[in-house]
Amino acid sequence: MEYSVNINGLDIKAYYSDKSIKEILMPLLKGLSDLYKEKGSRVLVMLAAPPGAGKSTLASFLEYLAEDIIPEIKVQAIGMDGFHRRQEYLLSHGVEIDGRNIQMVKIKGAPITFDLEKFKDKIKELKTNDVCKWPIYDRMAHNPIEDALNVDGDIVILEGNYLLLDMEGWRDLKDNADYTICLSADEKLLRERLIERKIMTGVDRENTVKFVDFSDMANVRLCVNKTMKADLELILSEGGTEIFPEVKT
Repeated sequence: MEYSVNINGLDIKAYYSDKSIKEILMPLLKGLSDLYKEKGSRVLVMLAAPPGAGKSTLASFLEYLAEDIIPEIKVQAIGMDGFHRRQEYLLSHGVEIDGRNIQMVKIKGAPITFDLEKFKDKIKELKTNDVCKWPIYDRMAHNPIEDALNVDGDIVILEGNYLLLDMEGWRDLKDNADYTICLSADEKLLRERLIERKIMTGVDRENTVKFVDFSDMANVRLCVNKTMKADLELILSEGGTEIFPEVKT
């Protein structure tokens, strides 16, 4: 199935095979529906993946698919990208890397460039309030848009790179989840996708490649090496069109 959606200001086209939908995504939604009925209150799902793996699109597609599969339950997809620190902050602050002071904007997307405490406070609000406001991120404006969404879903799918990150300050995020999903992919595929995505925001190819190789791929490797085990672990095929359960060797 071809799926078109606007993610963070960019028009995205994705494809999910009938096999992935019938064998993984539909059973997942039915299982989350059972969990919601058993719990009797909002279910928070955390979907973690490296940059470029398609987690935002997958979360959005699950929301779309749920309208047919579990129409009596509202599934809503949201992301952690709205908790990027503002561009003005990243331009005026630095961080030491390998003995050098690096402008934060040059590593935008790294864990340190998110407002973690603000994010934690919002997750608490999401867990306790029937309705809460939520920010989104606009890749064309390069900044968050505050209070852009009203979150009132029965099942809320929160997606982000670092939701299952096994690092101080981050690892306790998992405690808020009723269910966790991890999506992984080959690093070469992720690099190609990240380059394509950044070019879509208007950055020339030369500077795009420099940024992706210096910043984005460091975040990819961090996610690959420091993501905690999830309830459901998936892997994207080399062609990026099929999702499989991940088999650990």
